[in-house]
Amino acid sequence: MFAVVKIAGQQFRVQEGQSLYVPHLQGKTGDKVEFSEVALVDNDGKLTLGDDIKTIVKAEILSGTVQGDKVIAFKMKRRKGFRKKHGHRTHYTRIKIESIA
Repeated sequence: MFAVVKIAGQQFRVQEGQSLYVPHLQGKTGDKVEFSEVALVDNDGKLTLGDDIKTIVKAEILSGTVQGDKVIAFKMKRRKGFRKKHGHRTHYTRIKIESIA
């Protein structure tokens, strides 16, 4: 059984017992979260789409904030002496899917 869930503006394909990194969520380690925006549910080959879905995905936060890889945005204009270097690391939250019900 799997479901496609919208978490923080992005869609993820999840299964029970799976752990994944999602964009940063508010909460501490050990908190329980629920996701009600489910786009698709597959229950042993039977697909359910759209407004027929009454499923809620429950998960537990495993680690609060995890930083992703550093992304560098470098701007330069040739022959002008203009150089700018900006960088950032995106924050993620690690969650574990407990149930799809």
